[in-house]
Amino acid sequence: MFAFIARQPILDREKEVFAYELLFRDGKGGTYPELDSEKVRYISRRFNALGLDDICGEKTSFINFSSETLISRFPTTLNPETVVVEITQNPSHQTGLFEACQHIKQLGFKLAIDDPMMISGKHEIFPLLDIVKVDVSKSRFELIEKNIPRFVDSNIRLVAEQVETHEQFNICRDLGFDLFQGYFFAQPETRVQRQLPASKMNLVDLMGESSQSHLDLNRVNQIIERDAALSYILLKFINNPTINKRYKITSLNHALNYMGEIEIKKFIALLSLANLGDDKPLELIHMSLVRAKFFDLLSQERKINTNPPIGFLVGLFSLLDALLDQNMEEILKQLPLTDTVNDALMGRNEEFNSYVQLVRAFEGALWLNVVKQSHTLEIDQKFLHSLYNQAIVWGNGVRNSISAYFPRPAVG
Repeated sequence: MFAFIARQPILDREKEVFAYELLFRDGKGGTYPELDSEKVRYISRRFNALGLDDICGEKTSFINFSSETLISRFPTTLNPETVVVEITQNPSHQTGLFEACQHIKQLGFKLAIDDPMMISGKHEIFPLLDIVKVDVSKSRFELIEKNIPRFVDSNIRLVAEQVETHEQFNICRDLGFDLFQGYFFAQPETRVQRQLPASKMNLVDLMGESSQSHLDLNRVNQIIERDAALSYILLKFINNPTINKRYKITSLNHALNYMGEIEIKKFIALLSLANLGDDKPLELIHMSLVRAKFFDLLSQERKINTNPPIGFLVGLFSLLDALLDQNMEEILKQLPLTDTVNDALMGRNEEFNSYVQLVRAFEGALWLNVVKQSHTLEIDQKFLHSLYNQAIVWGNGVRNSISAYFPRPAVG
């Protein structure tokens, strides 16, 4: 049970999520925390604590462990089918660590190591390794390329860490890496096209309606009726338990009566974004979903006007530049959003600038920045963790809905 945690996606060669690496605030260097029973009870009682399934959904978890935990206190509750045990210290430097790794392998866990340059093919731990992680920001590509064959020949999967650009991703994929960790997928790619395609204009119109103070339901109905697929997806999507647990919705008018105007605005914005990014990695949409919910919860806590749901919209649209491969200023010229949303997306609103800094701190496990923004926003830092955890759980549920209705093509 965890309350103070960050997760970072690890993507495969098709830019689909393979796993999440988990970083724990209570553990030294982000390692698995060793909490006494009293603290566990306190966390359970006071905070929105998460289990691994809540954090990662159905994906694998990469978890760093200290040598001491591996040797004497390895948790018996973890599932070897869904957890990869990551070691960050040289087994030669810690008495008993190699034997602990042998035991962990016998339990069925996969073993990953974080610094391959310290492990030669002759090292006794080499045959135990399933995954090797390489920080590509610290090593020369020539040196990496030289070392790769000894891992590939031993059927060891390679993870490129700190991949921050599409160019780095392409280089690492060509070198033979299987998996990629870093936020390269949340950066715009260089594309020739500068205008949104005509086929997306219905979605653009919906995004505009979601940001208006008054919802013109007739106008929304007209937009959706232009596209039979949108009408079908709307009813399927809006009846998903994550979105609506109580009522069987048969039309947008029906939804308005039961869900209310603010929730409908959030929904049509979400529907627009999911369709708009249908050729992008689903994790990019997922990050947008978590941000949307988190900003919405922050706005409510800060008592910011929620109709229209500005916080939700700013979080949801905060990665539009990566989604559409354009800079934000160019995108906003093409979207009929309100000045308030535009200013926030352009970084001209101090309130929402703090939200952006805060969510980036959570995404990157930059805990001191979380503390800093908690002072700025005058919200207890531990309560901020609870809000972010709620956003993760909500985002996981909506992601599952989206993946059911918008299957992703393989990304080149």
